[in-house]
Amino acid sequence: MEKIYIAGGCLWGVQAFMKTVPGVVTTEAGRANGTTHTLDGEYDGYAECVKVTFDPKQTTVETLMEDFFLIIDPYSVNKQGIDVGEKYRTGVYSEDETHLEQARNFINNRNDKEKIKVEVKSLTNYVRSADKHQDYLDRHPGDYCHIPQAMMEKYKR
Repeated sequence: MEKIYIAGGCLWGVQAFMKTVPGVVTTEAGRANGTTHTLDGEYDGYAECVKVTFDPKQTTVETLMEDFFLIIDPYSVNKQGIDVGEKYRTGVYSEDETHLEQARNFINNRNDKEKIKVEVKSLTNYVRSADKHQDYLDRHPGDYCHIPQAMMEKYKR
């Protein structure tokens, strides 16, 4: 199994969607590339993200990127839906340089590559979000999500 960390605005919707994508084994809500290793205190520079564990025999980073780009506005800086702030930036993070190269290639092969604001960086820090944020939309299906409901049902199992 391999891991990639995907930031697409509010992590509730990103987790709810990504866990339905074929080849995704598990997901976990978290924070990427902040300056602390705890959930204590104020915002510490992190991006809300989802740790996506996937089976490379069933899916690829490119396919995950295709799905990711369906649920975000890749041109937006620090904003997805009504959520605004640096922690809502879009990004792809990994400890595996090959994943980052594949994500960069996906972006560079797009006709709109000059407008894309999705950061692609090495994962320097990850903190699991509190239990109340794990699978949040499963427990609160009517709550706000910037991802259209039709997209959330694309791969429903």
